[in-house]
Amino acid sequence: EIFNYIELRPLLEKKGHQFSTKTDTEVIIHLYEEFGVECLNYLNGQFSIALWDSRNQTLLLARDRLGIRPLFYYHNHHILLFASEIKSFLAFPNFHLELDEDALRQVFTYWSPQPPHTAFQQVMQLPAGHYLLLQNSEIKVQPYWQLKFKEDTHHAVNSENPTKNDAEILENFASLLIDATQIRLRADVPVGAYLSGGLDSSTIAAIIRNHTQTPLDSFSIAFSSEEFNESDFQLEMARFLGTNHQVVYCTPEDIGQIFPEVVWHTETPVLRTAPAPMFLLSRLVRENGYKVVLTGEGADEILAGYDIFKEMKIRRFIARDPSSPLRPVPLNKLYPDIPRIKNAGEFLTAFFQRRLQETDSPFYSHLIRWDNTGRTLKFLNNGQNKPDYGEIPLPHNFNSWSHLAQAQYLEIATFLSPYLLSSQGDRPAMAHSVEGRFPFLDYRLVEFCNQLPDHYKLRGLNEKYLLRKFASNFLPPEIWKRKKRPYRAPIKNSFFGVHPPEYVFDLLSEQNIARSEIFNTNAVKKLISKASAESQLSETEEMALVGIISTLLLEQQFVRRNHPLTRTTKAPIKIIDKSGNHSQNQRG
Repeated sequence: EIFNYIELRPLLEKKGHQFSTKTDTEVIIHLYEEFGVECLNYLNGQFSIALWDSRNQTLLLARDRLGIRPLFYYHNHHILLFASEIKSFLAFPNFHLELDEDALRQVFTYWSPQPPHTAFQQVMQLPAGHYLLLQNSEIKVQPYWQLKFKEDTHHAVNSENPTKNDAEILENFASLLIDATQIRLRADVPVGAYLSGGLDSSTIAAIIRNHTQTPLDSFSIAFSSEEFNESDFQLEMARFLGTNHQVVYCTPEDIGQIFPEVVWHTETPVLRTAPAPMFLLSRLVRENGYKVVLTGEGADEILAGYDIFKEMKIRRFIARDPSSPLRPVPLNKLYPDIPRIKNAGEFLTAFFQRRLQETDSPFYSHLIRWDNTGRTLKFLNNGQNKPDYGEIPLPHNFNSWSHLAQAQYLEIATFLSPYLLSSQGDRPAMAHSVEGRFPFLDYRLVEFCNQLPDHYKLRGLNEKYLLRKFASNFLPPEIWKRKKRPYRAPIKNSFFGVHPPEYVFDLLSEQNIARSEIFNTNAVKKLISKASAESQLSETEEMALVGIISTLLLEQQFVRRNHPLTRTTKAPIKIIDKSGNHSQNQRG
């Protein structure tokens, strides 16, 4: 989807180009004819493009700036295969897939293979913001866009006080976000919106309602497990905006049953079950006649909304005087629920003091997360139990950015595109031919926010300061003041609950684990025994469990080519009309 094709067309017509259609696709062709590869810099959209230049005998492959849409390729001396799904390659004669051990190690450290790698040997993904040129059997892969942040911000005056520019910055931010939302409503089909109950999706839905004439239906997920459920906030926003709202109710059993089909679409192992409810949600959207939804993804990355940014700030504060008993106090503010746990203060201090003094490391902000996830490496059978962070490429001017900007870059480069926009975004949505659109990832807005001083993003420990300031003009206080709550889904009870899915026992049998040669049989056996005994699993153990199951499913489906049809459950749906009244439960 090229959202600014309407604005590009007159530019090309003035240069003598004649159009025979009104599509965005034809604009791409004329733009390439006029500017060559530089045409990519004109496009505002989310895309994977394959363009054959018969005059120059050149193939151009290109992927959008943030990697919203996937593009995979396989190349040897004789052939180049490319597709938006890896499973497409299986249609090529005598093509075989094998899991890549290095990529699995990356999954069990960063949650996903790091571009250009995929979960399979020799199958590559074109990195976000890159293009590939094939000419005379030679391949060249280059970036046409890269993340850039304001330089030397950590050398500037460290002030978090409002300035005379606040009003102008807020006005520019609002203008960009509203326009990014409006152009993403350009479609020849009805457009809906996801409502998670948080600030980001609520803001997008409110912009649609307040700045357009577009009729709006909204959709959300509710969980039977209260610790994951945010339906009260979702319904409050639906009533506030007056949308026709529908909810898919998701149980752990639903997640377990649907999981093989989810992995078939993610085409990579995952360490979370979160993609499964998104799969059910997109099915609900499609069954209601919608093919396009706007969501709030991207706000946390460009405006420092995640706890990992606050953790980094507090850890650097502690590191300046680690002997002070007062320095760790802000951790209690960051995690107000933990103080209820016995000795919570000591636990938080000990946890976040790991590698505390390694402040010169370029990966300082993410060391604890990656180390924590990397503990799952012990389940792999390749003997390498420690993460290797040297494989993360860094821009040449990385050290000139502020500490917050460095953390944002790592989050966007290693997590947003490889995992969030893929396994939790494009793949579960397109499984039902639903197209997600993300106003916060409009490259103009991303570039604008990346050049802002830190305090417009993280002011003290208040995340997304600029967005909250903007949203306070039109959202209820309980929404715009609400603390960020991570989206999570049940794990252990999805596979070892009251009604565990049948495939799990065959998949995790000792015989199957040994046959795969991927995992340490004894380590997996102990984990399964603990999960089966109704013991509580740690976060690391739950990640390992999902990673093991999804990897074995991937091997079964793509390597052994055994993809049994799964009987998918139909999660119950509840419809909320504009008055806020509930209809009877239905089966989707």
